[in-house]
Amino acid sequence: MEKAIMNNNPHFVLVHGAGHGGWCWFKLLSLLRSAGHHATVIDLASAGTDPTKLDDVASIHHHVQPLMDLIEGIPQQQKVVLVGHSYGGLLISLAMEKFPHRILVSVFVTGYMPHFHCPPAAVLQKLFMSLSVETVMDCEFKFGDDPEMPNSVVYGHNFLRQKLYKNCSEEDLELGKLLVRPFKMFFEDLSKESVLTEAKFGSVDRVFIVCEGDEVMEEKFQRLMIEEFPPKAVKYIYGGGHMVMLSKPKQLYQHLIEVAESFSSINQCNDPQVFSSFEKLAALN
Repeated sequence: MEKAIMNNNPHFVLVHGAGHGGWCWFKLLSLLRSAGHHATVIDLASAGTDPTKLDDVASIHHHVQPLMDLIEGIPQQQKVVLVGHSYGGLLISLAMEKFPHRILVSVFVTGYMPHFHCPPAAVLQKLFMSLSVETVMDCEFKFGDDPEMPNSVVYGHNFLRQKLYKNCSEEDLELGKLLVRPFKMFFEDLSKESVLTEAKFGSVDRVFIVCEGDEVMEEKFQRLMIEEFPPKAVKYIYGGGHMVMLSKPKQLYQHLIEVAESFSSINQCNDPQVFSSFEKLAALN
């Protein structure tokens, strides 16, 4: 029998990365819901099964509006555990800025983790400037005024197999080939000053999950973001690669449950010693 879901339990909101949709979380979603947790996935505008055409999405705010609507509709008494994968890290950052008091903790799963000291595009630019032709393989890029940052990207099948889905099963790879869509980077929107502020975005607790074997967001880049803007805790998944929700769903599930329980305890008792213990534990993972 499925466990009863309590209204005061945190609500897991899972935000997909570029080119993907809510479908990529299906294994993790099943684990969370089977254990009796609140969990919701979404399709952002022009992503997943959303019918919006890519050319009709004028801004990143249009793209991320389904996430904002979802959080707005969650009961006030429920805190949100906001989980962003890859490019989804930038998107949950916008939600952190808008709803800082609604979010228990934000979890960046091998995700872009920006700093409020500079525009979010800075972290995008650092990664793209480090990429080689060999890394991007058969992906297709469309450029605008900036020759270094693409407007839109289409994943190539070789890139999907050898980089993005390298640690996944053949079934997961074929699912990705069927469902991934072209996507925009919204570099101009993310280059604006004061998109993220210390008072709002900076007030939300963050956890980063490092994924070993990721050949898209390489581990050295993940650790660079952690060093430049240290989160409250860091977790680690061995052999997960980039699409860790498909390759290692049980490990990711366990980390998310531990994070939610730890931050719920901290939030309820407001005891600095509890938080200190959690930081020490996380540092060992």
